[in-house]
Amino acid sequence: MKEKLSDLYAKDGTKTVLASVLSILIGLAMGSLIILVVGLANPNLGISGAWDGIRLTFAGIFSTGRDAAGALTFGFNSTNLGNMLFRATPLILTGLSVAVAFKTGLFNIGAPGQYLMGTAATLVIALSIPSGTMPGVMVWLLAFLGGTLAGALWGCIPGLVKAFLNINEVLACIMTNWIAANLVTWIFDGSKFRNLVENTKSGYIYKTTYALTQVDGVWTYVDGKGVSTAKMGLDKIFPGSQVNGGILIAIAIAILIYILMSKTTLGYQLKACGANRHAARYAGIADRRNIVLSMAIAGALSGAAAALYYLSSNTEFFWSTYQSLPATGFNGIPVALLAASNPIAVIFTGCFMSMLDIVGLQLTNLTAYNEYITDVIIAIIVYLSAFSLMIKLFLTGRKKRRAQAPVSESGGAQGAPAPEDGTRQEGGGQA
Repeated sequence: MKEKLSDLYAKDGTKTVLASVLSILIGLAMGSLIILVVGLANPNLGISGAWDGIRLTFAGIFSTGRDAAGALTFGFNSTNLGNMLFRATPLILTGLSVAVAFKTGLFNIGAPGQYLMGTAATLVIALSIPSGTMPGVMVWLLAFLGGTLAGALWGCIPGLVKAFLNINEVLACIMTNWIAANLVTWIFDGSKFRNLVENTKSGYIYKTTYALTQVDGVWTYVDGKGVSTAKMGLDKIFPGSQVNGGILIAIAIAILIYILMSKTTLGYQLKACGANRHAARYAGIADRRNIVLSMAIAGALSGAAAALYYLSSNTEFFWSTYQSLPATGFNGIPVALLAASNPIAVIFTGCFMSMLDIVGLQLTNLTAYNEYITDVIIAIIVYLSAFSLMIKLFLTGRKKRRAQAPVSESGGAQGAPAPEDGTRQEGGGQA
C-alpha cells in the first residue's frame, strides 16, 4: 500500500494537483487571517463576527441564512449551488481559452476582447431574426456559433501578427482588447437593440428572450418570443437558481479540448510549436499555421463563453460599461493557472472561482463584511498560483546539485583509466 502511495506521489500530475490545492488552502487561510484582524479591529464585528466570516469563507456556498436566534445555518442551498454553476460556465470557457494558449507557448491576454466580440455577435444575431421565421433552437444555434466564430476571428489577429511579423502576442492582444471595447460600444450606441420597452433600462441591450415581432403592423421587441438556453432538467435539481444547460455544454467542450490537445496529432503539433517553433518547423510542422490556429481556438472559446452567458436569458448586456474590459476574460487567467492548463482541471478551478463570488455575496448579506474581501482572497490565490512550480519543487524535495560522474574504485572518473603515476588527470575528475 505504501509503495502504491509513493508511486502515486512520485507522479508529476499528483504534485501539480497538490501545488494547486496548497495555493488555494494558503489563500483561504490568509484570507481568514485578514477577516480575523478586521473583525477584531471593528467593534461592530468582534470575535463572533470574525468567526462567522471565516466559516462563510470556507463553507459559504452551503449557507442557508440565519436561524431565529441569529446563528448561521448550513445545508443544501440549491440557489447558491445553481448560481455557482451558472457563473462558472463562462469562467470555464475563458479558462480553457487561456489554457490552450499556454499549452502552445502563447499568452492569451486577449480573452476580454474576444469575449466582447462574441457578446456582440451573439446578441445581434439573436435579436435580428424575427420571431416565427425559424425554430427557436435554430436561432439559438446560429447565435451561439456566430459568437464563437466572432471570438475566433478576433483571436486570429494577434495570432497572425505573432506568426508572420513576430510581434509579441501580449502587445497585440492588449491592443485588440481596447479596439473591441470601443467597437462594441460604437455598435450598440444608438442601435435598435437598446432596451426601449423598459424605459428604465435604455442603457441595456435586450435579453435574448426578446425577439423582433410584428404587433398591429409595427415591428417591436416582445419578451418571451426569443430564445434562451435550455434548462436540461437542472432547474429541478437546483430550484430558485439561474442555472441552465450551459454548464453541461461547457463541461463537454472542456472534455473535447482535452481530447484534442492530448490524443490527436493536431494537439501534438500545437504543443510542439509552443515548446520550440523553430524545432517544430525543422521537423516539418507548419509553425505559422499552428500559431494562428492556436489563437483562433482560444478566441473561439472566449466567444463561446460570452454566447452561453448572454443566451441564458438571465443576464442583460450593459453596453455603456464596456468602454472598460469585462472581468470574465481576465478571470480566465487564474482559472488556467490554478488548473496548470489542464482542460479537465479547468472545470474544477472555474467552479472554485465562481464559488468565491457566491461567498462574497454571502459575506455581504449575512455579516458586516463586504464582498470585496473575497477579491483579496482571490488575489492571494492567484499570486500563489504563479509560484506553483516553486511549490511543486518544494513537494518534490529536490535540490539543485552539481552533477558529478560516479568515481571508480581506482580513483579516476568512471570510464577513464587512472594515470599510472597516481596523479590526478586534469579535467578527469568530473563528468
